[in-house]
This record gives sequence, C-alpha cells and structure tokens, in this order.
Amino acid sequence: MNIYLAEFIGTALMILLGNGVVANVVLKGTKGNNGGWISITTAWALAVFVGVVVAGPYSGAHLNPIVTLGLAIGKGFNWELVPFYMLAQLAGAMTGSFLVWVMYKDHFDATEDPGLKAAPFATAPAIRNKASNLVSEIIGTFVLIFVIFYFTDASMGTKENTTPIGLGSLGAIPVAFLVWVIGLALGGTTGYAINPARDLGPRIIHALIPMKGKGSSDWDYAWIPIIGPIAGATLAAVAYLFMHK
Repeated sequence: MNIYLAEFIGTALMILLGNGVVANVVLKGTKGNNGGWISITTAWALAVFVGVVVAGPYSGAHLNPIVTLGLAIGKGFNWELVPFYMLAQLAGAMTGSFLVWVMYKDHFDATEDPGLKAAPFATAPAIRNKASNLVSEIIGTFVLIFVIFYFTDASMGTKENTTPIGLGSLGAIPVAFLVWVIGLALGGTTGYAINPARDLGPRIIHALIPMKGKGSSDWDYAWIPIIGPIAGATLAAVAYLFMHK
C-alpha cells in the first residue's frame, strides 16, 4: 500500500471510531447515550489501535501531524515526506468525521443542543480559559510524543525506514495504552485533541455539512488544538534530543 494512502485510511478509521464513540455517548436516542468518559477514552484508545494496525506496516502509522513532526525533529524522519503525511492525515480525518455524521445523522437531527451536535466533531474545553487550555494541550501532547520516542525502533529515522513503532498488532498495543491513559488522566480539561488533524479536519466537516440546528464551529478556539500540540511535540523532541545527545 502507498504510504500516503495508508496514512489516509488509518486516520479515517481512527476518526470514524474515535469520533463515533463520542456521537454514541452524547447524541439523543443512541444505544450508548450517557455512556460516560470511560467509554469515550477506551474506544478512542482502541480506535488508535485499529488505525495503527492497518497503517503500521506501510507508513508507520503516524496518523497525527505532530507525531510526524516530532519524529522528524527527534528521530530524523525524512522531512520531504512530512507535508504529504500531514495532508493525508487531514484528509483521512475529514473523511472519517463525515462518515460519523452519515452514520448518526438521525441522532444528530434528534439532538437539540448545538454543543452536543458539535462534540463528535471537534474538541472544546470544560472551562474556557485559553491560556490554561493551551497548557493542557501542550502537556498532553508532550507526554504522547515523548513516550512514543521510546516505542520507536532503534533504526528509525533513515529514508528507508519510516516506521515509528514495531509492525503489526503487538506494536500498536503500547500506543493504544498511551492514548488511553492520556485521556483518562489528562483529557478532562480540553478533551485531549493532541492531534491537529483530529480536531481541524472534523471541525471543517462540521462547518460544511447541512446539519439541522447546527451551531457554531467555534473557530475562535480552533487554534488551541493546533498550536498546543505543535508546541508540545516540539518540546518533547527537544527534550528527547537533549537527553540522548
């Protein structure tokens, strides 16, 4: 499989399942309504597992622009591949999010609260304080990238090897557990985007689709789940390089 197609498909599956559980928990009349935070964090971890299993053997399953960025800074991942990985991830996130809307359209229509309608697309803070919201995204992303560096193969970083973790399902398990614990421990403030494509792609879809009773896509907040993860990934890469110079 082409590496960019693998990133697209892996990210689309991850978003379909990850944003799908949010829809199942928050939208009116679903079988999983009011399933709670444990349901969301567990399914998101398993969604990452699925995406990594599918894309890992071909692209390394970054599925996240800041994973690509962090590996380029800290592990020598080929910079020429970076923009195309990111575009594939964004397109995959948009596709997965659109499929969530198709899947749950009746329940989106039945839900009256515009905030709940928006929740399966993009993150929003529990308490809106942009400074602390930004710090939350920086810290969560730092943990994600810093620990991922210790999952990577020792040979990672050559132009011939684009794989950040071990191949197959066993290699996907540590990443799934990492995302799970970040969600459980650090996700309660902002919804732990820790992935610009995961937030921006679905937010664009929310803005474009003809949803009944749709509210704001909250573009005033949208920069935080982009800048925060970028800053967190960069700090994690610099810290890793400092510790291993």
